[in-house]
Amino acid sequence: MSSDPLDNDKSSLPRFARSAHASHCNRCLSGLPSTQVEADTSRLAVGFYCLGVMDMLGLLESKINETERERWRDWVWNQQSSGTYGTGFRPGPYMTGQDSLCWSDVTQPGDEYSEYDTPHLIMTYTALLSLAILRDDFKRLEKKGILKFLRSCQRSDGSFSSLPNGGDSDLRQVYCAFAISSILDDWSGIDVDSAVKYIQRCENYEGGYGQSPGGEALGGTTYCALASLHLAPVPSSSSSPSRTPLFSPHISTKHRSRTIRWLLQNQTPSGGFCGRTNKVADACYCFWSGASLHILGASGLVDNRALATFLSTCQFKFGGIAKAPEERPDPYHTYMAIAALAIYPPEDADESWTLPEMNALWNTTDETAQWIRDHIHNK
Repeated sequence: MSSDPLDNDKSSLPRFARSAHASHCNRCLSGLPSTQVEADTSRLAVGFYCLGVMDMLGLLESKINETERERWRDWVWNQQSSGTYGTGFRPGPYMTGQDSLCWSDVTQPGDEYSEYDTPHLIMTYTALLSLAILRDDFKRLEKKGILKFLRSCQRSDGSFSSLPNGGDSDLRQVYCAFAISSILDDWSGIDVDSAVKYIQRCENYEGGYGQSPGGEALGGTTYCALASLHLAPVPSSSSSPSRTPLFSPHISTKHRSRTIRWLLQNQTPSGGFCGRTNKVADACYCFWSGASLHILGASGLVDNRALATFLSTCQFKFGGIAKAPEERPDPYHTYMAIAALAIYPPEDADESWTLPEMNALWNTTDETAQWIRDHIHNK
């Protein structure tokens, strides 16, 4: 056997601990461990990662019965709130000042938010995907209110803030605004041209995209930029994303080649991807960088086997996937790692590594994306 970590045979790849990973995320739905208490302010996003893992592994129904799924649907909808800036989803019940110590506590919907508990752009994106994973019928969706909320979050330079009255403003929020518009199949809530010009100003000399103009190229924000530019509507083109990469007219051929080169250089000798030049590999960047290459039509240049080998070493013995070997697992890295494997399945691996096709632009399974089209687009 070769000693090169990028050259692995079938026997070097252990079984993928599907059930253990799903169980880890199911436990986190009931409450995060004390080591991850800082994520409590993003309950809705963490819930998406947990549900998404079980969706990708095909274990959602076996891990969460219908009664519990209905309870979770209600919990997500109870985070939807309306007010001056439109309608969106807040991170969780902690925003209301109520004594909500349990993830499954149900808050009272319908109360108008104040300036201090407005909806959040990223949480609105993850809420829509979570409801699709839970196979909700979207009858409670306030589409016009969400479009107004998007308009409230867009800044004069084309960027978006996470909150209508402030918060972070970078490519992550731009991506969520574009993804929400695509999911709703309605782009009337944003100024697309202004946002596209903002994304292009974030191009970095290395080939990637920074969080904001002039920033260092990062794997995560490069994905946000590329996915947004491919989701953006163009004449004679559908706004519904396909997993088949289509070259965006908003990306020049020269910059596309430079971006592919930079991303490929970030696949390290360990097989994983790093998020910045000369950094160590991290499980989440296996998706951010890998999905970026897929969007650019360059997925055939990725070493799938080496990628899977790295991620196999990030599996925790009791379930879940960590950012790196010997680290503690969490739902975020577990989700991103599995999403990367769905795009880049290892060759000749056993059936435990079999995963569904992914919609790389929305970051969900093809089946869940189709549910969105059937229950939102076709209404």
